[in-house]
Amino acid sequence: MGIKGFTRLLLLAGVLSSSSGIAAEIHGRSSTQLSWFNNYYNDHRQVELGEYLRTSVTNLDKEGKASIYGYGRITQDLNNGDGFNSRLYYLYGEYRDFYDKVDFRLGRQFVNSAAGTAIIDGGQIDLKNVGPVALSVFGGRDVIFGLENESSQSGAYAFGAAAYLHGFKSTDLELSWFRKWDRWDISRDILGASFKQYLFNSLRLYGNTRFDLVTETFNEVLAGVKYFPMSNLVLTGEWYQSYPTFDTTSIYSVFAVDRYQEAVFRADYTINDKITVNGGYTAQFFEDGGKGHIYRLGCSVRPVEPLLINVEYDNNQGYNGSTNGIIVDAYYDVTKALQVAAGLAHDVYQRDGMADDEIARVYWLGGKYRLAKNMQASLRVENNVNAQYENDTQGRFVFDYDF
Repeated sequence: MGIKGFTRLLLLAGVLSSSSGIAAEIHGRSSTQLSWFNNYYNDHRQVELGEYLRTSVTNLDKEGKASIYGYGRITQDLNNGDGFNSRLYYLYGEYRDFYDKVDFRLGRQFVNSAAGTAIIDGGQIDLKNVGPVALSVFGGRDVIFGLENESSQSGAYAFGAAAYLHGFKSTDLELSWFRKWDRWDISRDILGASFKQYLFNSLRLYGNTRFDLVTETFNEVLAGVKYFPMSNLVLTGEWYQSYPTFDTTSIYSVFAVDRYQEAVFRADYTINDKITVNGGYTAQFFEDGGKGHIYRLGCSVRPVEPLLINVEYDNNQGYNGSTNGIIVDAYYDVTKALQVAAGLAHDVYQRDGMADDEIARVYWLGGKYRLAKNMQASLRVENNVNAQYENDTQGRFVFDYDF
């Protein structure tokens, strides 16, 4: 279903609710955007006009259990020959709390589980309030977007099932399975798990993992802890491992890949209502003994009430080269309705030990203005200077209308 079908369905929802005497509510956001940039595929200047529409139609029945949700976009290239393009990201009907135990979704929707995610044309059923464990099952046509349109092939489907704890205030746990087909061949077969536990009102443990049944390997593992010794101090420690796997139907599945691991330590401290600071260290571990070290420092300062300045610095040394980067952003509230902003990013990097240092810079100006409670306009213009471009100006103007 395209954007035209999306609009017809919204009109139909309004007619049905009017004829049945039900006061349906329609809310959403219309975002009209004009952007200009270099098209890196043909190195031509591109000016693109787009309309993004997100909407919800609720209270379609007397109990308020039936709803419709949609989000899509249309774009028109004004000078580069790409022409008209449209995408429908989701459009589904939902009915919640059927006998206080079942939720239904039908249509194009984004589905998410610990084992995998997809956009499908299909359905999802959630069974809840039957004990400490809830169940979810989804399946349908796998929707894949290309540069210009949908690129899903015949026989592309996605299916998943999950069991998760329900009704526990301090504990989250999910076990799930996710499978995809490409032209009727199994392209993905994943088991997943996610976990979160709160302890003593000051500690949070969490983790995620995915196990590829085809290659019989853990392609992703994350374990972390956040500690809140004081209300204004957060300490974070994480360990992450990635072993990339590809669809079995992809040519990339025959290429050898390396396992990557990293350990992250970070502290965030709010000194007062005007100053916050953060710092972190990441230890990287590559195969064949390669190591990397990333050091980060950041600070947010509000010297006067209307002005906010953010500064971030990072230093990267080791296996993947040498980099030094700094980002400075400033935001100034001229009035309650008008904010102006500016920033810069400056990176010095070395691709290998035999090459000279290279520099990449970004300068940007922007602002946003609230015309009314439900209308806002924003503008951002930036210029990129790097090894590829001596001058690469791009920008975006956005007008948002909430209804």
